[in-house]
Amino acid sequence: MTPASDTTRTGCPRAGCPGHVMVTGFCDTCDEKAPDGSPTVAAPRPGPRHNNLPGQRRPGREQQEQQRPDAPSANPPADELDVDGVVLLPDIPKPRPADVVSTTAHAPTGSRRCGVDGCTGTIGVGHAGRPAPDHGFCPECGSPYSFKPQLSPGDEIGGHYRVVGYLAAGGLGQVYLAEDTRLKDKYVVLKGLINTHDAAARRNAVEERRSLTTLHHPDIVAIFSHIEHEVPGEEEPTGYIVMEYIGGRPLDSYLFASDEELEGLFGKPFGIDHVLTYGCKILSALEYLHDQGLLYCDMKPENVIQYGHEIKVIDLGAVRPIGDQTSDPVYTREYAPPRRERESRGFHVDTDLYTVGRTLQALATRAAPAKGLAAQSFTRLVARATHQEPAARFTSAAQMSRQLWEVLREYRSLSKHEQYPERSTRFEPVAELIGPGLGSIPTLAHWSARTGPPQDLDIAPPGPREAASGLPLPIPDPQDPSAVLIDGLAADSPDRIAERAKGDRVLDTVEVALWLCRAYLEDSGEPKPEDGAAPRRTEAANWLARATELLDPDTAGYDWRLAWHRGLLALAGDEPDLKAAQEMFMATYDTLPGEWAPKLALGYCAEALTVHALAERALAEQAAAATPPGTPVTDPEVVRIPDPKGTQTVEYYDAVWQRDRTRGSAAFGMARVHLRRGDRAGAVKVLDAIPTTSRHFDAARIAAIRVLAGRLGGTAPTRAQLAQVNARLGQLRLDDVGARDRLVTEIRENVLAGADDSEHPWGAEGLPEGELFEGAVTRPALAGLLYQSLRKLADQAVTVEERGELLDRAYDVRPETRF
Repeated sequence: MTPASDTTRTGCPRAGCPGHVMVTGFCDTCDEKAPDGSPTVAAPRPGPRHNNLPGQRRPGREQQEQQRPDAPSANPPADELDVDGVVLLPDIPKPRPADVVSTTAHAPTGSRRCGVDGCTGTIGVGHAGRPAPDHGFCPECGSPYSFKPQLSPGDEIGGHYRVVGYLAAGGLGQVYLAEDTRLKDKYVVLKGLINTHDAAARRNAVEERRSLTTLHHPDIVAIFSHIEHEVPGEEEPTGYIVMEYIGGRPLDSYLFASDEELEGLFGKPFGIDHVLTYGCKILSALEYLHDQGLLYCDMKPENVIQYGHEIKVIDLGAVRPIGDQTSDPVYTREYAPPRRERESRGFHVDTDLYTVGRTLQALATRAAPAKGLAAQSFTRLVARATHQEPAARFTSAAQMSRQLWEVLREYRSLSKHEQYPERSTRFEPVAELIGPGLGSIPTLAHWSARTGPPQDLDIAPPGPREAASGLPLPIPDPQDPSAVLIDGLAADSPDRIAERAKGDRVLDTVEVALWLCRAYLEDSGEPKPEDGAAPRRTEAANWLARATELLDPDTAGYDWRLAWHRGLLALAGDEPDLKAAQEMFMATYDTLPGEWAPKLALGYCAEALTVHALAERALAEQAAAATPPGTPVTDPEVVRIPDPKGTQTVEYYDAVWQRDRTRGSAAFGMARVHLRRGDRAGAVKVLDAIPTTSRHFDAARIAAIRVLAGRLGGTAPTRAQLAQVNARLGQLRLDDVGARDRLVTEIRENVLAGADDSEHPWGAEGLPEGELFEGAVTRPALAGLLYQSLRKLADQAVTVEERGELLDRAYDVRPETRF
């Protein structure tokens, strides 16, 4: 009876081949991939789940090919993205075999361990400046060794593989290019041991054959089979791994290419976006290996080949099982962690990620500088991957890849002005506008409770507590036992939840402790001293300390959630500490370099610290001016202004806003910086760029009007700016009629207060025509309009006292008449 498995196998469609197509899509006899359109038993492509846009799954290689330019040699536009949302790499054509092989074998450089069991000797060492010998005897155990290649061009092994030449000498194996004599233009790679007397290398080769022939990932070189070849004079036949031949270009070649060559290849200067793209693709391959329980161990630019628009990770000789701490690891010192770490803890997943970080760092040395904050974000990403403390590194390839993907979007938004409005995987969406003052129409108290003339436009940043309440909250860790309960907790009753958490193991978790920290920060009802209860912010600090206790001591110091909550606590405390908050948000940025929330928080801290320092210096200057000559005073210059021009502040805000212009908090922050520079036009330009889809659109339109019509640094708006105000006011839609009256009153009052005492302060033309000024030409005419506005506001008053104050202010501005 024919086995069931045989009835479902598909024969190889290539003429003359008796083989069958495996689940990998390759034939088990000729090792060739079935032509497009042929029936196959194709396995699903294990794509990089973490690299995709939300809701997307990376399609198969065939589908991607259909989306590329038809001409195989045509490079894509320099800034085009592929289906994964990363940069579409240029098409690298397959070189001719004769151009990639050598007819002369290159001896492996450097010394290596003997390999005989129990021997610690070193072989292949040159002396007195002479090159290392390619054969000899171990100085410790006397065992022979030979680095001479076992094959030569023209040799045929396995019945149908003819050696074309030498490709390279790897760490343990000699690598050859061979032609399959059964199929025209079919090439494979043969890899055999450099030193056939190395027992340890033989065991590694057996393990490599056993474990790696089952790997099937589009970004990892495929291993087809294993063959043996007897060499005269050798006791045992030499085994050779038959691998897929990737005709392309190794990434290390870019390190030595000229700027002109790279620009010609990529269609623009080689950039950080290309480096980030390579990183995402490499991590896709490593994530797959890690899921299979394997470590790669030896990632470096020369072990990645770009072919066509794709990459392949090659040289699987260093792959070892996760947890293997006994066999000798294979690595490259320049890309591996420090020696002390290698010897004390061995290799782990974070070690692989370390080598990826060093690989990206090397590639970045050839990249053009990034614009804005993207350069700093990339540097911080590499710094986390290669941190000297393993607990501070990324914990998975998916986690690192996500941050790479986010930094890539930041890079493109800042350099290409492309928007990427997407939901964060770490922070909840936030609806509240931090610092809405510019976009808020004044209340009646602006007139009824004020003494004196109108002041300059308020462009101060919001207070620390207000900022803390407007910053986004972390998404609960789904692995936390109480994560599903968080949304159901009553935020207005933290005392009840806290009492329950103290005696209930289900609620005594990190996420509940962090939730209680936030709940106490947001609770405005401070207990009375006689109640014996601790102040709310003290309770918040206590629960943050409890969250720290519940975490692993080795990783708690690097948990970004703790740093974020410490930053919130520093802002919302009884005595806000902006510098401490800035330090904590910077620690969050170090851990999550691709996320927007830390940058928004850092932008606020930089702005608030600068404004606070400027105020301190102004007070010091006033004190110095009022002090009699000869009296010692504090030099105002001693007060350091951390960001005098607002450059750093804008850099943080801009990184948030350019990526998603619906984030009004960042736009309002940038507008305030422009106004402190006296740049009304710059502020309005930012506010006008907030799209209609943003919940902050109306506030931005109000803010733009107030910016154009307000007094700034004692300077009144120009007639041209007031003409803009007139036009904008006609387009503004306000549901509250009273709000419109208050806005009109504020504008008229500001313009009148900024005018000189002459009867025609705006020249013969007067003020612009329209609803706002009705073509007023003289100062008394505008005063009459303001009088009417204030009378309207008096009708909105709730109390008699407030109405009286508003009427008094109206009579104060009423122009004198003869009657």
